[in-house]
Amino acid sequence: MNTPLSERQKSWLALAGLWLLLLLLAALRPLAVPDEGRYGEIGRWMLQSGDWLTPRLNGIPFFHKPPYLYWLEAISLATFGINELALRLVPALHVGLMLVALYLSARAISGEQVARRAAMMLGTSLAFLLGGQYINHDMLVASWIGVAIWCFAFAFMAGAKPDAVLARFGFVACALGMLSKGLIGIALPGMVLLVWLLWTRQLRKMLYLPWLSGLALFAAIALPWFVIGQQKYPQLFNYMFIGQQFNRYTAATYNNPQPWWFYLASVLLLLFPWIFFAINPFGRTGEKEAQLPASQWRSLCWIWAGVIIIFFSIPHSKLIGYVLPVMPALALLSALGWQRSMSQRRHAGRIFAALCGLNVVIALIIVTQVGPVTRDSRTQDLAQALACAARPGDTVYVTDAYPYDLPFYAQTRKPMVVLEDWPQLRQQAGDGWQRELFEGADFDAQAARWLQLPAELASAGARPGNWFVARKGSKSADHLSGWKLFYEGAGWTLYQSGGASAPEGPEAAQHKGLPGCKDQRGNQGQ
Repeated sequence: MNTPLSERQKSWLALAGLWLLLLLLAALRPLAVPDEGRYGEIGRWMLQSGDWLTPRLNGIPFFHKPPYLYWLEAISLATFGINELALRLVPALHVGLMLVALYLSARAISGEQVARRAAMMLGTSLAFLLGGQYINHDMLVASWIGVAIWCFAFAFMAGAKPDAVLARFGFVACALGMLSKGLIGIALPGMVLLVWLLWTRQLRKMLYLPWLSGLALFAAIALPWFVIGQQKYPQLFNYMFIGQQFNRYTAATYNNPQPWWFYLASVLLLLFPWIFFAINPFGRTGEKEAQLPASQWRSLCWIWAGVIIIFFSIPHSKLIGYVLPVMPALALLSALGWQRSMSQRRHAGRIFAALCGLNVVIALIIVTQVGPVTRDSRTQDLAQALACAARPGDTVYVTDAYPYDLPFYAQTRKPMVVLEDWPQLRQQAGDGWQRELFEGADFDAQAARWLQLPAELASAGARPGNWFVARKGSKSADHLSGWKLFYEGAGWTLYQSGGASAPEGPEAAQHKGLPGCKDQRGNQGQ
């Protein structure tokens, strides 16, 4: 006789199902450029080069963010092979952590029913199904910010003095948040908790935190890479913390300018339709008092969301991923709103299931359409042609545009030579790929050799073993000397140097292209 599942077992099965759905969606699309191409390739290069200290883009130091994402990418690629899903496992594992932390916290606050509903609201949102598979730093830091807030909040609510064990977990989460994306991994949990402690008159409890052991744990996890990196690259702190964090927060010259209400609209989109239950002021009041969380927990959730949204609404530059840290708080508020307004209504369960299904369909449509819509901007088709024709020692030249995903898909063994008027770009380049490269080259004079002037293209065309990649319509491809057309892709064109010839003798038998080459059966070359 089969034993019926308990309510708790049903909840864990629901969480597992949502995470497996996320992995399924993550396997259905190619890399998005520029972000996924950039961050995924940095992880691949770290694995290939064996340099776990210095994140590198095209062999050039890339210190916009700390290396936590790239370390995990390299480990995943080494374990599961060079493919998109191996990269996406990293944010997927972290959004899974966010989901579990929400479920456990909501269960302690308001019981099994609300906890499962909050988890399902988050797990069927676009924040989870799309943001949870996107390869960048945002979901990683969002997850650790959430874990830090939950741990410290439960520590403070434990009694007259904070629970030392939970507080230490909070310090660890802050350390991993800092390794994920820098100072916001500390600043955002700190601001949320400070405002909440002031609001709930618990500020005095901060005196009893296990500061000594907590800060020791934080330092042991977060500081070694920064200390070693600063010793090797004396400008690291100034570049990462002042240039890439403080200046990006305060300056008005960076990309992606958005109006002040951008994150309010982002929340509506990422947590649709559940967010409307969080902000619904109406509803029935027939709940049992035991189902209602203490007012301190409600205030924590609203302060959590409000502080972070306000913080990121101040800068001129805004990106939708920055608002991901507020999702657990708003999901819990949405579940409480549903409990208040919908739980006693007829067919409430069917309505909830239908809304979950609607979100899954929306996510599926978006995921399946990304590839065709972005086909012209990607180089996946061209990378396959290059990988099967080039030799490991060949050199790829690019100019006018940067093919972020080409090295990952072709699995090139050496950086590309990027041809631009670099002295002029240093004077006038905006916040784009050129600045990423020449600022990174300032850290490593040897890596700077991959940045050359356009005049190099003509001489490269006369030498064997060279390839040139250009966007369709590029002016640099109008009057090529010494180059011949090799492959024309959807949005990019590949040229081979005129002096190139097929390898002869024993080398011909050994030549199998780059590791990214796949034969007609889809088998990856060696």
